Amino acid sequence: MAGISLENISELHHLELLAKQVVEGFITGMHKSPFHGFSVEFAEHINYNAGESTRHIDWKLYAKTKKLFVKRYEEETNLRCHLIIDNSASMHFPVVKNPSIDHLTKIAFSAIASAALIELLKRQRDAVGLSIYSDINEYYAPAKGSERHRRMVMAHLEGLLNQPSKKTTETYKFLHEIAEKINRRSLVFLFTDMFQTNRSEQELFEALRHLKHNKHEVVLFHTYDGKLELDFDFGNTPKKFVDVETGEQLNLYASSVKKNYKTAMETYFNDLKMKCMQYKIDYVPVDINKGFNQILISYLIGRKRFL
Repeated sequence: MAGISLENISELHHLELLAKQVVEGFITGMHKSPFHGFSVEFAEHINYNAGESTRHIDWKLYAKTKKLFVKRYEEETNLRCHLIIDNSASMHFPVVKNPSIDHLTKIAFSAIASAALIELLKRQRDAVGLSIYSDINEYYAPAKGSERHRRMVMAHLEGLLNQPSKKTTETYKFLHEIAEKINRRSLVFLFTDMFQTNRSEQELFEALRHLKHNKHEVVLFHTYDGKLELDFDFGNTPKKFVDVETGEQLNLYASSVKKNYKTAMETYFNDLKMKCMQYKIDYVPVDINKGFNQILISYLIGRKRFL
């Protein structure tokens, strides 16, 4: 198992293995990056400061590293993280016949990214909760740190990998419901493409603001396919475009509208960013074609600020 790399995994049927491989690759890269100061391997240790009691120094770790670390006990790491995933039909775009780690739908990307976050949370001894919604509140689990709980949450994430959806959603409605359930201060991550069919953007942001009650930290992972949904790269032949949630159809040459479409989308993305800044929500645009590091770095930054 240890010898398997992400490049060699062509089928997505072992989420925990995928998550471990993503995290291991991330940690290796972290050692060469500006973020190397973040603790990702020894969450149970903190640096020893001169003058402190030597009672809890980890001498075995000192023998390996020649550095002094103090053991950090579980009760001292009290971060709670709640993952929220939009499972509406638009999140199952694009159509992927042979999924691989580099060729994913938005929902599969979100599930694997969430699993990788859970793997990091496990290493940091942090608690995790999960909410999945579409046209109903499909699943809710409060934040816990036990291994049994973690495996239950991972099983629900794995179910998203091969579960088709034709459901619409009212994101604002379910975010209000989830916000009411998260009672203890948490770091909240929301994976959604921000597509709504029948409600105003203002109502959605009111729901996002509701998520911030009880002093939660909220990170919006705006999940999209950069090639298709931002650059509108559909070639020069005529295509029939079908709205996966409303069924509305439109025949056109993508190249004829590409420039105006991209300008409109870039304006929309910028408006989302500015609105999130106004509501003090961390906005992270997530192109599913650019890997998982952007997700994991956001967790480490959020965790450091949270604690």
